[in-house]
Amino acid sequence: MKDYGHQPVLVEETLAYLQASRPGLYLDCTVGLGGHALEILKRNPGAKIIGLDLDELSLKEAARRLADYSSRIQLFQADFRNILELSEFIPLAELKGVLIDLGISSFQLDNPERGFSFNLEGPLDMRMDTRQKTTAEKILLTYPESRLAEIFKKYGELRHTRLLAKKIASSRKLGLLKTTTDLKKLVEEVYRWVPQKNRLHPAARVFQALRIEVNQELKGLDVFLEQLAKESPPETRLVVISFHSLEDRLVKRAFQRLSSSDEGQPVVKILTRKPATPTLEEIAANSRSHSAKLRAVERLL
Repeated sequence: MKDYGHQPVLVEETLAYLQASRPGLYLDCTVGLGGHALEILKRNPGAKIIGLDLDELSLKEAARRLADYSSRIQLFQADFRNILELSEFIPLAELKGVLIDLGISSFQLDNPERGFSFNLEGPLDMRMDTRQKTTAEKILLTYPESRLAEIFKKYGELRHTRLLAKKIASSRKLGLLKTTTDLKKLVEEVYRWVPQKNRLHPAARVFQALRIEVNQELKGLDVFLEQLAKESPPETRLVVISFHSLEDRLVKRAFQRLSSSDEGQPVVKILTRKPATPTLEEIAANSRSHSAKLRAVERLL
């Protein structure tokens, strides 16, 4: 079967900060295709993993890839942010390590039908969980201009977002906004795009903003990190990999609050004063890893 070019990022760094050689239970909150989970299971015969993901198709592929270790892994289609509601499936008191990889996988990006990539023509979907009703198309066709402009500014960190929103509103009235290619062309017109080396295509930020809004990716992330850290047993390692500044900022601040003694005893010790990033060799082998940042903490006694 096709392996979708799946390359988990920062593998060695992840396993080192998790101290994944310890026997016991590990929680992979965004298991995806199981790349990190596979490395843990291969290297540590005493490891067991619970893997969560919203994407049903990714979970099916992960189950196939991890079939040789089926006795040591359980997979659930679930939102990791609902961690306390999942406590009957996840014995938090037994945790040794927790991994959250907030990136989107090649499996998702390279499937035109999912609508995540502006380089591939497909429907304006962008849902991680295909059971939900809100798609990128619904947002583009129904949100008022002011809200669209706010989303692109807040989640895409773009300029000229009111102009972009106005152009979208005009195009949707004419029925000209149906595919990822339609949106890409519209963005290129608004930003007068001319390809230049080392310059990010503006559609990348537009698609990022829509994906965040569709999946509510930033909602409750900091609250989850604080809840999980407080519920985890001493010496649990918590590792988070993010891929853009909005996520990384939330993670950094949550960890800072948890490690602060201003409001009593610190909950965690920060292990990464500066985030770990991919080596030049890894970036050369997997260009999609270039923006990855890893932060880690350890639950204190």
